[in-house]
Amino acid sequence: MEKKNPEERRRQRQLTVKPLVDAFFEWVKKHKNEVLPKSETGKGFTYCLNQEKYLKVFLEDGNVPADNNAAESSIRGFCIGKHNWHLIDTIDGAKASAIIYSIAETAKANNLKPYNYFEFLLTEIPKHMDDTNLDFLEDLLPWSEKLPIECKKQK
Repeated sequence: MEKKNPEERRRQRQLTVKPLVDAFFEWVKKHKNEVLPKSETGKGFTYCLNQEKYLKVFLEDGNVPADNNAAESSIRGFCIGKHNWHLIDTIDGAKASAIIYSIAETAKANNLKPYNYFEFLLTEIPKHMDDTNLDFLEDLLPWSEKLPIECKKQK
């Protein structure tokens, strides 16, 4: 499959997908009053119509993926481990878990080795605890060119 640039994807979506999406929303609007508002179908129709603007963003921006497969794949491990969530019984615990998962998945998305990246962060951040200037954080971001080679996956 050939890789298209964002503008080509946008143009292709405008030609092939937009008519289908527009037809779907017209159909929902036409049939909305034929279902009970509190039924599952009614709730689905209301949700679609309330989110229409956001559900159509991918049609105008070729950088926005047409599906959420990448997001679904990135949280798969998180979902598989959910039976352990009962150990996260505080708001602070949940926030900490969300931060850790976010860092790990962002590291993966940037072709880093999560373990090595965490090790690097946990070594470097304490060196700056007394700093008032936080510019050093730029060098710690997963896309920084200044990350050590040990954090990067071999290509």
